[in-house]
Amino acid sequence: MHLTSGVSKDAMEIHRRAVVVDLHADTPTMMRFGYDLLKRHSPILPMAAWGFHLDVPRMHEGGLTGQFFGLVTFPLTRVGLFDIVLKQIALVRDAARLYPNQLRIVTEAQEILACKSDGFLAALFGVEGAHALEGSLENLDILAGAGLRYVGLTHFTKNRAASPAMGLGGSKNGGLTEFGRNLVEKCNDLGVLVDLAHSNRKTFKEALELSRDPVIVSHTGLNGVRKLWRNIDDEQIRGVADKGGCIGIIFSRYFLGGKHISRLVDHICHCLDVGGEGCPALGSDFDGLIVPPKELPDVSALPRLTQELLNRGLREETIHKILGGNVLRVMREVPPSKSKEPVVK
Repeated sequence: MHLTSGVSKDAMEIHRRAVVVDLHADTPTMMRFGYDLLKRHSPILPMAAWGFHLDVPRMHEGGLTGQFFGLVTFPLTRVGLFDIVLKQIALVRDAARLYPNQLRIVTEAQEILACKSDGFLAALFGVEGAHALEGSLENLDILAGAGLRYVGLTHFTKNRAASPAMGLGGSKNGGLTEFGRNLVEKCNDLGVLVDLAHSNRKTFKEALELSRDPVIVSHTGLNGVRKLWRNIDDEQIRGVADKGGCIGIIFSRYFLGGKHISRLVDHICHCLDVGGEGCPALGSDFDGLIVPPKELPDVSALPRLTQELLNRGLREETIHKILGGNVLRVMREVPPSKSKEPVVK
């Protein structure tokens, strides 16, 4: 298997039995510019920087079961963003239609398990930044009908819901706006998870308190290992864990504070220590302008992560929770509660 040198038979068996789910990859942004999700690629820049980390052949090789695709828009204007989100959903759906025996669009935990059983890949959607809704809760209704499973309240710019931890309009003091509070409540009504990645501390705290459902952090590092503006601290970890949510650990060297896969596992184990076994998850941010760990240049190398977790003395049950079980649990606790015909362009 590609990029699995040094992986023991025991680690490969543990990985093979696991349901492996990644909470965040930005591949649909690349697809808007011609990237073929169904074709094998290789990273094109030194250190596997920036992109070309993920495609269907390498997802299969890496033993990935489910991938949440981040739907990214760049809010230089406040119009046209929602259409871009719909276009990205349509591109992934088109890929699933072209290869119905390989890729399925799903929304529920049991569908991911069925994909594992049938040898399929599960594709799911999450919006990165509420600016993409263009200030309309009706747009969230449409996206929920199209299969959306989470909404990130912020990205790198201030929007009508909240302020980011850093970026254009970033603020330590700005919390949820009235629209932001309505958005959290609407997400709860629709069974759409609230994602607190990129949120500043005040927004993070207010959303935790307001949400009736578990929340997620789709991709982040941890301040307890690498103190950084973008990473979350132990109080935030405990808040998510106490709410019943999970935290996807990012694969970016910058946020991890080191170039080796062992540093990624340092963050996972810190999340485990602070938040408990139900808290850590995977949030790679593949294809999101990151430089991944040296030993993990693309999705096909995921068994190396299982090997490193095993090297740390973690039990198979715990490893399975980290690789995907915790995400499945949160999805079961927050099932989609509204279904419409998919709206795509």
